[in-house]
Amino acid sequence: MRPPISRARSWAARSACSLALCATVLTALPSSVPAAAESEPPAPKAPAAAGAAGAAAAAVLSVDAARAALVRLLPRHAGQFELALVPATGAGDRFSVSGSTGRIVVTGTTPAVLLRGVHWYLSYTAGVDLGSPGDSLAALPARLPGPGGTVTRSASVPHRFALNDTDDGYSGAYRDWASYERQIDLLALHGVNEVFVQMGAEAAYHAAFQEFGYTSAELREWIPGPAHQPWWLMQNMSAFGGPVSEQLIARRAALGKRIVDRLRELGMTPVLPGYFGTVPPGFTERNPEGRVVPQGRWIGFTRPDWLDPRGALFPRVASAFYRHQARLLGTTTMYKMDLLHEGGNPGDVPVGEAASRVMRTLDDARPGATWVLLGWQRNPKPELLAGVDTSRLLVVDGLSDRYDNLDRETSWPGTPYAFGTIPNFGGHTTIGANTSVWTDRFEAWRTKAGSTLKGIAFLPEATSANPVTFTLFTELAWRDAPVNHADWFAQYASRRYGAADPHAAKAWEWLQKGPYGTASNGWSESQDSLFTARPSLTVRTAASWGPKEMRYEAATVEQALTELLQVAPAVRSTDAYRYDLVDTARQALTNRSRVLLPRIKTAYEAKDLAGFRARAAEWRQSMKLLDEVLATDRRFLLGPWLEGARAWGRSDAERATLEFDARSLITTWGHRAGSEAGLHDYANREWSGLVSDFYAPRWSTYLDSLETSLVTGQAPAAIDWFSWENAWNLRRESYPVTPKGDPVALATRVRDSLGA
Repeated sequence: MRPPISRARSWAARSACSLALCATVLTALPSSVPAAAESEPPAPKAPAAAGAAGAAAAAVLSVDAARAALVRLLPRHAGQFELALVPATGAGDRFSVSGSTGRIVVTGTTPAVLLRGVHWYLSYTAGVDLGSPGDSLAALPARLPGPGGTVTRSASVPHRFALNDTDDGYSGAYRDWASYERQIDLLALHGVNEVFVQMGAEAAYHAAFQEFGYTSAELREWIPGPAHQPWWLMQNMSAFGGPVSEQLIARRAALGKRIVDRLRELGMTPVLPGYFGTVPPGFTERNPEGRVVPQGRWIGFTRPDWLDPRGALFPRVASAFYRHQARLLGTTTMYKMDLLHEGGNPGDVPVGEAASRVMRTLDDARPGATWVLLGWQRNPKPELLAGVDTSRLLVVDGLSDRYDNLDRETSWPGTPYAFGTIPNFGGHTTIGANTSVWTDRFEAWRTKAGSTLKGIAFLPEATSANPVTFTLFTELAWRDAPVNHADWFAQYASRRYGAADPHAAKAWEWLQKGPYGTASNGWSESQDSLFTARPSLTVRTAASWGPKEMRYEAATVEQALTELLQVAPAVRSTDAYRYDLVDTARQALTNRSRVLLPRIKTAYEAKDLAGFRARAAEWRQSMKLLDEVLATDRRFLLGPWLEGARAWGRSDAERATLEFDARSLITTWGHRAGSEAGLHDYANREWSGLVSDFYAPRWSTYLDSLETSLVTGQAPAAIDWFSWENAWNLRRESYPVTPKGDPVALATRVRDSLGA
């Protein structure tokens, strides 16, 4: 069992008409648009909106939203693009790119699709990358090169979904609008059209349950701190990291509304949390007619109770939730919820009947809305599917690339689903993914007889690493034939740094064969770091639920680092190169931990004090070098993570509460019971400051105890690791938010250290 991850229109109509698309109002095409675009039929009239869901879909689309995004993303070159909307057809979303030097014409069916067209142009004509993170935009010439003709691409699937239930926790619950705006721009640029939005969800619960006998203070004690709210929304836990203040709830709701509105402006569908029965403690005491089913425990945490969906009170609570959600965040056409997530207990409630009632209350509030579920473990269960109209569902499959011999048409008969991947768990900084499985499997599943595959779902638990995975995976939806894995990586190597370079090409060939060439053998991410693990001579993974062995040959990353250090000086000037160099050096050094630890163990068990001291010193020096490498790039700094949490507080006491919430998530994860049940270090990540001030001292404490044991002949003293770790969570010191050091010089030191 894996811990936190992660959480009546016809199908044909929904496929052809995503949010706002049916109500498209076209911006007039400029006179310079090619004849093919000029000959498009006039825009269809918007159908009458049906209920709140229809009202949400009535947004007016304009190229202005795409133009504003271009100004943010390409401030020096935005003026060289001419954008025009064209009407959608039954074939779905499409874009075209044409023009000449300094005048790039892009047409598309929504503002977001226009941006997808721009990104295609940047990748395959201009030869640069705008990734997440890292870009090579500095390599663009002053006047953009013209395409060699007209390029037209259509989406092969209507659903292009992004973001795991956990993203708001592991990517950073304390981000500001600028960060979310950047994320939305990049999602649109990569062709995503459906985005899970969790920000502000607690405000609907806070308002709704005050109608059922709770005070604001009681509810604010029940709602966890923002970093832990994803698992509360999935009904796994509550309260930890709080209480939350009224001002925090209000500000998060306002930010959530802003996110939802921006998605609509771009013609993208915000996917909001739905209501499936979570209630605060003591619900039946306040509402005797409301029968609840206790949910037991989830990895050391007490789960919130579940309101029986068959009772008369369930639709009243659901109605209040959706009413307040609409007031605070708006409405949409897609709602995400998973009954009995990761071990929930149905008690005597038939799951199919519960699902039917949940769907009915959703339909009452949002007629025709789609229920989105996560394909994970045994979810959705056959009993659930038997209770609902499966054409009204969309399963975003988190296991498509993790196991062999999957048959989703048999597992989920008649149910539309999206081919999905979870290439990152907990926000780990490790690189790698089963990308060759994607290129082999997606098109085969999409085109097989009887396929109900209708989308892609990019579902990393955090979206702050592995930029190549985001680029490749989202591109699958814009091709109509299988992708050649090796060729795609060769092209990526050139545009990633804005110029062809033989050493960059070789580096990415090594990475393609190594960490990005892993098979579907039960995992979808690479192994994490032993430097970030709770100390032990026999530890094999930092996160309890993670690969315990290397999933590829470590030499592939070392070779890639050697090649990256030999690229031409001009290539080194790009942001993408600096990021990738630091990340590759980090990974090469991290992989070395799996060589060094067995040597320490051998020396200790042989009672070789001198050998032990030498090996322990090598371990400490490696961690020191690791922190120095990480310090050269802001994206590998602890400081911004903590500063973001403090910025949301309005008093010193609140700042302390929020900082504890942010610190604990990436160390102990939760309280002692949850931590010792396996959650500690689940969200480990190699960041400068976290390595030097948490992981390294933790290992030094342990190594010192072993050395004392060798000197005295006594058994090592027991260490209460949770107390040690939680003491750091309660600290308040600040860490750098700006990078320092020379990444090339330090990456060179890493390379030179690997031969020992």
